[in-house]
Amino acid sequence: MTADSSQLPLERHPFPPFIPSDAKVLIMGTFPPKPIRWSMEFYYPNKTNDFWRVMGIIFYDDVNHFRLPDGTFDEPLIRKFLEEKGIALHDTGAAVRRLKDNASDKFLEIVEPVDLNALLEKMPDCRYIATTGEKAAGVIAMITSSSVPNIGEWIEVTWQPDGRLLEMTRMPSTSRAYPLAVEKKADAYRELFRRAGLLD
Repeated sequence: MTADSSQLPLERHPFPPFIPSDAKVLIMGTFPPKPIRWSMEFYYPNKTNDFWRVMGIIFYDDVNHFRLPDGTFDEPLIRKFLEEKGIALHDTGAAVRRLKDNASDKFLEIVEPVDLNALLEKMPDCRYIATTGEKAAGVIAMITSSSVPNIGEWIEVTWQPDGRLLEMTRMPSTSRAYPLAVEKKADAYRELFRRAGLLD
């Protein structure tokens, strides 16, 4: 990181963790984009991000299932879907500095990582953690003292605070900057939900 990054503004995560009562899967990105990019005050708020398109393809065979006519996302519908499926969302950066004025993981300095134990204490049924990109995967690997998985690779670790077995994987980024067709991204995420028993 740059030598003078301490002079840059420190940003704290703007959203609380989204944790359904029976969360089985925890999906973690790095950090939200700047508010000017938001189309809703919730995870993956950028209209150009493919995350909610991927979820639409997997669960409803409709890339636009979660989109409103103006191109923004239907936040109440999204929250209902996540509650019904038991999918929790949060990010790996609790506090960050942007080394450049954008949302690229490459230029994010994670000053304070997520308190993973506090999250997992609230979701005793969660056994699967998926990260949406390399930097997020690196943070979780550091916290769990494991290796950084390749995209689509699974790693098992025993979570020492409570002894549960966690299965962790790294998904392709849903950013449009990641050069993979949205249908191919959906194929990768579909395997996660099959493994966790959320799909037939």
